[in-house]
Amino acid sequence: MATCTTHSSLMLTYAASSVHPQEITPSLISFKPKPLSTTFSLYPLVLNHRERRLSKWVNVNFQREAKHGASHHTHVVVSALAAEAEVADAVEEKEEVEGVAGPGTGTGTVTVPKPKKGKAALPLKRDRTRSKRFLEIQKLRENKKEYDLNTAISLVKQMASTKFVETVEGHFRLNIDPKYNDQQLRATVSLPKGTGQTVRVAVLTQGERFDEAKNAGADLVGGEDLIEQIKGGFMEFDKLIASPDMMPKVASLGKILGPRGLMPNPKAGTVTPNIPQAIAEFKQGKVEYRADKTGIVHLPFGKADFPEEDLLVNLLAAVKSVEANKPTGAKGVYWKSAHICSSMGPSIRLNIRETLDYKPPSKV
Repeated sequence: MATCTTHSSLMLTYAASSVHPQEITPSLISFKPKPLSTTFSLYPLVLNHRERRLSKWVNVNFQREAKHGASHHTHVVVSALAAEAEVADAVEEKEEVEGVAGPGTGTGTVTVPKPKKGKAALPLKRDRTRSKRFLEIQKLRENKKEYDLNTAISLVKQMASTKFVETVEGHFRLNIDPKYNDQQLRATVSLPKGTGQTVRVAVLTQGERFDEAKNAGADLVGGEDLIEQIKGGFMEFDKLIASPDMMPKVASLGKILGPRGLMPNPKAGTVTPNIPQAIAEFKQGKVEYRADKTGIVHLPFGKADFPEEDLLVNLLAAVKSVEANKPTGAKGVYWKSAHICSSMGPSIRLNIRETLDYKPPSKV
């Protein structure tokens, strides 16, 4: 029994000499604020541990002139009133819980989610500059789920919802470090169904190969005169093919063509003595790719209006080419991740093992 000086508690006053235990009922007790005399605090009797947490201290004020025999009656009154108040509080709380959770739920506690405030209510940082169209279409796929090839290509076509025909791209993260010579990746792949783009081919050659290049379908053929035009800022072409005898003169264009990825290179198939064949391959869908400084290969393999079967064939050709041209210095797991997307849509993660082992269904 401890002393408590809280004046906001319930004060019980009664005449001790006129009260008997068998006559005590809540209706006979009057609650009136009286000047504080001697104050006792009783911890009420409760039925179980759970209700003990809900119990309250009760302050009892009684008159000093009460007889010693009435003190026992005082404790009885306090215990009875405290237990009654405790049961009432428990019943009221139970009714409130049932009102929120509904009757018969069988749960004692209900967790109501709090509304997010401040920075937590803002969208993710990567989504704050996205358009409404992008935020809507990205709900079509799960963020970290790995999809099979057919499902992924189908989703890409659904997400290509812009007014123009989007390019479909593959992005492959490889376990290589291109700063080492034996871990660099640069090659070409001929897409069986083409790229869906019109490729403008320029040829740097001289002598007899002029006519060969023009007859093969080159959009622009030149020699030293074309080199001077390029130095002056002329860039109206997508691929630049050069014959081997022109490379000493083309070397002066390295600072101009290198950053744009247009510098002729034997690994890319743009330095070759067989110019007609090179022109035909790039016109039909030959694509050059290389790993960037982070070890990622970015490769377009079609248009969003291609049939799903054509996109699948081109994607498989690209994956097999990257696998076949694995650098000699690559150690451990070669493929880290693979994604495909449209040029204006969210990426879709591929199941790498299934992609590498995929075999197209045989046509009967």
